[in-house]
Amino acid sequence: MIDFNLSEEHKQLQEKARKFAKEVVSPAAAEHDRSGEFPYEIAKMAWKEGLLNSHVEEKFGGPERGSLATCIIAEEISAACSGIGIALDANALAQGPLIVAGNEDQKKRFLQPMTEKAMFASYAVTEPDAGSDVSRLSTTATRIDDKTYAINGLKWWITGGGVASWYFVLAKAEGGASGFIVPADSPGIVRGPKEENLGQHASNTVRVAFEDVRVPIENLIGKEGDGFRIAMKTFDYSRPLVAAAAVGVARTALELATNYAKRRKCFDKKIIKYQGVSFKLADMATHVETARLLTWKSAWLYDQGLSNTKESAMAKAYAADYCMKATIDAVQVMGGYGYTMEVPMEKLMRDAKIFQIYEGTSEIQRTIIVSSLLRGR
Repeated sequence: MIDFNLSEEHKQLQEKARKFAKEVVSPAAAEHDRSGEFPYEIAKMAWKEGLLNSHVEEKFGGPERGSLATCIIAEEISAACSGIGIALDANALAQGPLIVAGNEDQKKRFLQPMTEKAMFASYAVTEPDAGSDVSRLSTTATRIDDKTYAINGLKWWITGGGVASWYFVLAKAEGGASGFIVPADSPGIVRGPKEENLGQHASNTVRVAFEDVRVPIENLIGKEGDGFRIAMKTFDYSRPLVAAAAVGVARTALELATNYAKRRKCFDKKIIKYQGVSFKLADMATHVETARLLTWKSAWLYDQGLSNTKESAMAKAYAADYCMKATIDAVQVMGGYGYTMEVPMEKLMRDAKIFQIYEGTSEIQRTIIVSSLLRGR
């Protein structure tokens, strides 16, 4: 039987996240967009409300909610401000490799402390010449002795990199691409200044250099050569979350454009009565709903322990691409008001673009989908 209803637990979580977004995130969105300040206080409040670390297992202090619950939270927070939303969601991506492949000791040392106080972690994979093409990875992990690796390289566009307590780092070891947990206070780590980006200004994005950083073998996740598989498996877990955040932005764009069209008159008639405007809004509503359903399905598959690689790629590509289009269409509906900085519509448009780029571009998502089709799935 197919049931599209959320469980009572999910409904309560949705209401809690929506209330937090409305009362805490939304009032702070414009100021954080202007200043680019990392939302420390909001993150602390979100942690107290139990809106962070949703995937962490109960035995390590987390709520162990699953992917769908995380998506519900992400949509609500990002509907208020996706910059603040992604600043909070960066933890989920960094935690992913530990959740999918970490051992008990690693989870206790690195995940459990994050449930005891508000802390941050970052996923350090992207480099100046290696984004979607991980084969171009140049960061190295050289075995010094039977207990230690030395990591050297530069990671770029690392979300939360300036505030992280630890990093998941993908580096080339003798056995191939390998994943390591690297404490941020390790000697040899140099964090660059915050990047000046088009949108999502509250998200702390920096370059992180690793200069002969010593890492104990106990911080290697899995075995040498497992890094690429772990990183890709993490995307199955994290891409639905990013898609949900994109849905939140598109939803807000639709709400702003609809409310404006109901008020604005042109030639003595509200513009929502004109087919050119009303059909645009109808299409926006249809695409937002479709993106959400794709996202929730991919999250549900993950929670059931089923393969969701194709579905998470579909959700991420569709939600990201339509989020961008929704904001463009909303600006068009709102005309000059949509373009001015007096209303948040232009912020939504700036914030939307990155969804088509990070965690695998929309083109990479389509490559994944086609690969699934070639395999007959």
